[in-house]
Amino acid sequence: MSHNIKVLESMLRTLKMYHTAENIGDIIEKALENSLTCEKFLEEALREEIKGRETRKLEKRLKQAFFPEYKTLSEFNLAEQKSLSQRQLNQLKELVWLEQGYNIVFLGPPGVGKTHLSIGIGIEAINNGYKVRFSTIADLIHLLKTQEISSSSRNKVKKIIDCDLFIIDDLMFMAMEKQEANLFFQLINKLYGQTSIIITSNKGPEEWGELLGDAAITTAILDRIVHKCEVVNFFNDDSYRIKHRQSIFGNSQ
Repeated sequence: MSHNIKVLESMLRTLKMYHTAENIGDIIEKALENSLTCEKFLEEALREEIKGRETRKLEKRLKQAFFPEYKTLSEFNLAEQKSLSQRQLNQLKELVWLEQGYNIVFLGPPGVGKTHLSIGIGIEAINNGYKVRFSTIADLIHLLKTQEISSSSRNKVKKIIDCDLFIIDDLMFMAMEKQEANLFFQLINKLYGQTSIIITSNKGPEEWGELLGDAAITTAILDRIVHKCEVVNFFNDDSYRIKHRQSIFGNSQ
């Protein structure tokens, strides 16, 4: 690396143009190869910096979402699920419902793609500039119960309240004590009207009361979730994981 490029790199870092600093040699080489004017060279350098910053922002938002895995909507095998049409999937992807403050509830047995869909929608939202958080119900209850004594839990709950889309996975996977149900209601109440929620559950809303343990709290939670809500029911669909499982016996009988 020449002395001049080192100086340029140092100056760019001082200006916090880190992406340009890392690639300044290639940017100059490209400019020379294409005989760019000074104005065009500056334009290309700034364009690269903006692109790099957007990439870093995207990576940061994805990391802060706490997705358990990276699953896009394009990877979702719609042919395996009869309960969702291509038109409906496109509507979910377009995110108009998110802009309008709607919630989504995916109901069905394990393995039909509820979590995959919720993550895919979350990634789509992040790609469009929305703040997204993902949590299993077990992790969420732990955060809510420890926020008074843990600054980490408190900050995570604050980030949930401040996000545009909150995904709660496996609601009703575990029964809640009354205190836990009350904390859960308080969170839903804070999110109501300002943050869209996606919920996945292997039990229908008519069974939520039994697991929440309090009829009044259940009604209050349901009122806030289903006020503006789309429910997608996968209970009549076969498990994708079961149909496409790997077998130690192979395909032979």
